[in-house]
Amino acid sequence: MSAAAAEQAGRRVEEVLGRLDGSGDAGARAAAEEVVRALMEFYGGGLARVVELLGRPAARPPADPLDALLGDELVASLLTLHGLHPEDAPARIARALATLPQPMENAGFDPAGGVLRLRPAASSGCGCSGSQEAARQAAADALACFAPEVTRVELEPAGPREPALLQIGTRPPLAGADGRSPATAS
Repeated sequence: MSAAAAEQAGRRVEEVLGRLDGSGDAGARAAAEEVVRALMEFYGGGLARVVELLGRPAARPPADPLDALLGDELVASLLTLHGLHPEDAPARIARALATLPQPMENAGFDPAGGVLRLRPAASSGCGCSGSQEAARQAAADALACFAPEVTRVELEPAGPREPALLQIGTRPPLAGADGRSPATAS
């Protein structure tokens, strides 16, 4: 957006607020001003985040200078919202899944319905519905920032669990003739 276009957009906002003010509907005017303030905070936060990320000293230059921006939830959501994110949906979905505390595998995305099927990548956790719902919600939250075209997340059951590892230790020392172990016999 050019400086002239940004200035024109600002004038349009003022014009709409002026029309609402002239309508005599104080509630509508207050609501519109609140929306403008919320949007300003949202975009201001995004710009502040960009400045912060770009201002961080790097130990070595990143392979992709945009990587820090594309990996940030707020900046990524703004870029996606405006169709400016350079990554396609599968890449953004993978980026979102990489942020999850519990590894998840993409089991398929239906772009027409917005449904992403996930399956736990590792056979960890108890498998109880509470932890499954927390994992599903964490995925949905991350995807809302990186891939808003995902409108629903469904969890598939994890694959068969590997058998539990049997812990084998040394056996206790044999008891002596007096019934005490050799360690306590003296």
